[in-house]
Amino acid sequence: MSDLLMPSVPGDVAAEPEIRLLPAAVAKLKALLAERQLTSHGLRVFVSGGGCSGMQYGMAIEKEPGEFDAVFEQEGVKVIVDPTSMMYLAGASIDYVDNLMGGGFRIDNPNAVASCGCGHSFRTAGQAAPASGGGGCGCH
Repeated sequence: MSDLLMPSVPGDVAAEPEIRLLPAAVAKLKALLAERQLTSHGLRVFVSGGGCSGMQYGMAIEKEPGEFDAVFEQEGVKVIVDPTSMMYLAGASIDYVDNLMGGGFRIDNPNAVASCGCGHSFRTAGQAAPASGGGGCGCH
């Protein structure tokens, strides 16, 4: 099966893939949802202002998408993204990395022109660099 997520758009079979969920992320999400007995839920991925690069990623487990949310599904795992966040996340891939320093989800975002060393915040081409020069996450 392809590792590209396709948006569920009623009647639109030829929709372009928007988010790529890598196999380790699929496996980790399935395990988390099963462990918490939330197998009908999905992963909400969103972008908000803040972080040391200007914008930051967020994730939450959520039961139902909102009216205008995009819903992507891969191997039974749902990813929910609001329209504003989708503008920043189009074409991104989500992975799960587990190493000696700890594990976590990582987003590889082609829209980001700069990102924090921790990988949790970013800046797009249309954003000015933060005046403070960063440092909000402690990774500098």
